[in-house]
Amino acid sequence: MLVNRKTILIEWGDCDPAGIVYYPRYFAYFDAATFALFERAGIPKRTLMERYGIIGTPLVDARAKFVAPSSYGDEVVIESHVAEWRRSSFEIRHRLLKSETLAVEGIETRVWAAPHPDDPKRIKALPIPAEVAARFAG
Repeated sequence: MLVNRKTILIEWGDCDPAGIVYYPRYFAYFDAATFALFERAGIPKRTLMERYGIIGTPLVDARAKFVAPSSYGDEVVIESHVAEWRRSSFEIRHRLLKSETLAVEGIETRVWAAPHPDDPKRIKALPIPAEVAARFAG
C-alpha cells in the first residue's frame, strides 16, 4: 500500500480567533494531500485529466474526527493512502499528525468523473482503470 506523507506549516490565516485551525481548513489540507498522493504514484492531476479523459475526482463524501487541536506555527504531517478501490469510486484515508500524535482522522470518497457524453453540463462516473489502482499497491 502506497502511503504519502505531506508536511504542512499551520499559517495564521488557517486559524480562528482562538488561534486554532478552523475546521474547514482540514478538508483543504486533505484535498491537497490527496493530489500529493497521486503525484507520488506517478500520476499528477494534469496527467490524470489528459491521459484518462476525466475532469477530476470530485468528492461525494468527506468526514473527519477531530482528536486534538492544531495551532498557528505548528508543523503537522498528513499521512494518506487509498483504503479502498471500487468500480468508479475510491476512499482515501488521512491521518494528520502533530509531533507523531494523531490530531485528525479524515476520510474522503471520490468519484472518477468524466463529462457526460449526452450533456456536457453534467458529469458521469467511469470505471477506474486497473492500471491506476495498481500504482497504489505499494
